[in-house]
Amino acid sequence: QLQAYGGGLVQAGGSLRLSCAASGRTLSSYAMGWFRQAPGKEREFVAAINWGGDSTYYADSVKGRFTISRDNAKNTVYLQMNSLKPEDTAVYYCAASRPSYGSKWYQGYDYDYWGQGTQVTVSS
Repeated sequence: QLQAYGGGLVQAGGSLRLSCAASGRTLSSYAMGWFRQAPGKEREFVAAINWGGDSTYYADSVKGRFTISRDNAKNTVYLQMNSLKPEDTAVYYCAASRPSYGSKWYQGYDYDYWGQGTQVTVSS
């Protein structure tokens, strides 16, 4: 079970930190990603991090503003979101990707487990 939390309402230019915690699963075995889905739009890739936490990948729309990180000892993955814009408004989901040859988890593909989302609303 994955559970994302930490969302809320924030003004444009503000910051939020999302967390993704796992129960019954050790996240250190998985690459992890954050995704989001705005009303009327398809789900999109936001950021990903490898098993050890030393490689990160971002969508162009959030690069330089968002930071993904993980604390395997706490079995938690984070998404620090700074300089938020109204277009960042969406439900944010975390997901886990099992190790597999040829997996393109770093591009937002091949995710096996998904958590419930958390709403982020950025007001202008």
